[in-house]
Amino acid sequence: MRSVEYLQSLLNELRALPKETGWVEFKTNNDTPQEIGQYISALSNTAAYIGKSHAYLVWGIEDETHEIIGTNFRPSLMKKGNEELESWLLRLLSPRINFTFFELPTDNGEVVILEIERAIHSPVRFENREFIRIGSYKKSLSEYPHIERDLWRIFDKTPFENMIAKSDLNEEMVFALLDYSSYFSLQGMPLPQNYDLILERLSGDEMIEKNEAGFGI
Repeated sequence: MRSVEYLQSLLNELRALPKETGWVEFKTNNDTPQEIGQYISALSNTAAYIGKSHAYLVWGIEDETHEIIGTNFRPSLMKKGNEELESWLLRLLSPRINFTFFELPTDNGEVVILEIERAIHSPVRFENREFIRIGSYKKSLSEYPHIERDLWRIFDKTPFENMIAKSDLNEEMVFALLDYSSYFSLQGMPLPQNYDLILERLSGDEMIEKNEAGFGI
């Protein structure tokens, strides 16, 4: 689960991004299940390609201005045939990845944030097709063999930075060891307003892990 404060902070960060961002897509009321599935594939693969831990599909935001306009899309109520939307999407994605819909009320209407895990071991397919973001467009990955080759090179490597370097840390140790302000600056995102939101964001970006013994980085 994500707290409301975290989702509000995340929404502000995403809205502050430039228009041409390969790992984020803004929509208003487009809720076609096939289109959503293709975007999950495209955004997950693009996140892996450019080194992001997650990608986002956001409803209720005007694409050009990034202003909140609200959406009528309610993923928790939507079905494809007799199957719940999330279950239907998960069944047609291969390999399966984690994705979560968050419905966030705002003063200007409802916003829906779909958080999508990056592709890890191979390109993500939807209905046996692989997609990628090229600029602001969703394209078939097969049309860009040089990107497909680069993706497989990325999957064949296990970068050192993806491994746990230190474990059993408390919050103070995490903040002492990580230059978190530079991390947010390099990501082009504003620094969250308090330490709890910083920890939640770092955890969401897989920069830290939390378990019963404490934090790992």
